[in-house]
Amino acid sequence: MPDKKKLSQLPSVDECLKSPYGEEWLNTYYRKIIVLSIRETIDAKRQELLDDANPDISMDAIAADIEKNIIRHSEYRLRPLINASGVVIHTNLGRSILSDKAMENIAAIARSYSNLEYDIAKGKRGKRYSHIKNILVELTGAEDAVVVNNNAAAVLICLDTFAKAMEVIVSRGELVEIGGSFRIPEVMKSSGAILREVGTTNKTHKADYENAVCGNTGLLLKVHQSNYKISGFTQEVPVPDLVKVGKEFKIPVVSDLGSGCMISLKPYGVHDEPTVQEVIKEGADLVTFSGDKLLGGPQAGIIVGRKKLVQKIQNNPMMRAMRIDKMTFAALEATLMQYLDEEKAIKHVPTLRMLTETGDIIKKRVKKIFNALKKSVSDKAILEVQPDQSRAGGGSLPEADFPTFVISIKPHNMSVNALEKKLRLGDPAVIARIKEDVLQIDARTIQDREIKTLVNCVITSLST
Repeated sequence: MPDKKKLSQLPSVDECLKSPYGEEWLNTYYRKIIVLSIRETIDAKRQELLDDANPDISMDAIAADIEKNIIRHSEYRLRPLINASGVVIHTNLGRSILSDKAMENIAAIARSYSNLEYDIAKGKRGKRYSHIKNILVELTGAEDAVVVNNNAAAVLICLDTFAKAMEVIVSRGELVEIGGSFRIPEVMKSSGAILREVGTTNKTHKADYENAVCGNTGLLLKVHQSNYKISGFTQEVPVPDLVKVGKEFKIPVVSDLGSGCMISLKPYGVHDEPTVQEVIKEGADLVTFSGDKLLGGPQAGIIVGRKKLVQKIQNNPMMRAMRIDKMTFAALEATLMQYLDEEKAIKHVPTLRMLTETGDIIKKRVKKIFNALKKSVSDKAILEVQPDQSRAGGGSLPEADFPTFVISIKPHNMSVNALEKKLRLGDPAVIARIKEDVLQIDARTIQDREIKTLVNCVITSLST
């Protein structure tokens, strides 16, 4: 039977609030969270008593539980973690890390009023996109530029502007799924455009486009295979040949690059990823790409190309729904400015730095982590430094492997899966990978400032 005496001794919400603990909580936390936490704690204690348990119902014990609940409810749901997976542009982990310059500019703009839509020189309302246009034109060689909230939106607004109720010709081998189950045919349908597939999965020829053109053709769309590869008996129509078809029939050519590479990665072993500048030089009328993939900036969809076409996009009423905010502008502009000096961009834009880092640099980092762990947990796990491969991720460079070094951990007193779970549920969370029954920490995606914290997280996880 429940102990009625103890049930009656449970404090009320008001009593908890008026206690010395309550006064301290009210000075630190939000009242709504405090009240919610008090109610949860008292309800839990009451249920334990009803279940014939014998919980500690002293004010000190209840206050300790209340505080735990307060802290839990006060935590932000979106929080930083350590990416030890080796996947540089990890979609599930927020894709690209922003550079210090980008973060500084966000803080400066966000904490103050700004000239987002104000022309300081003329003293009147200005255009939102003028702030970003000049740097994009300078970097890409395009005539004009505009920015929306992601690359799917960039493709959508191009289709809506130039091909609503008209046919858009696309190679069957380029009808990709772009992530989150969104597919090019579905984006096209949403825009009101009509899909006209040409060629086969593995081979499409220039004549396929020419034969498909009709009086209702609005666009020729080329989608770069940025998140998969078809190999073997294959052929695709390069942008210059597609541009010839477009000019012959006076139809715009849109090239959806997806990842948005702005610096050639050939010196780093990636030979089949075109840059935005190259595609513009090849004559594409419009090029769309992401801001938060290979570019290494915030989430954004960037459209560069011919001035007349970009102006039409800017006049599309959908732009209002797709425009980016001042913080995205601040981060994107600061990221793009760093590309004015390629060497500095590679050094200071985290995505570029991680993708281009040499094995020697990664090996030094992995040894630093290894030596710190070996001092504390060599009796709790087998630790080894091993060569392995990292991936770009984020739907970019699908076949590119980047040589890296990992620490493999084989715990003595728990399973590898148990260790992975402890790290994932820690504070901060550490996201590692399991391979061949060992846990791997890939040093390519570990930031130098995270090393001490990472080591402590591993030590704690192996020791509890």
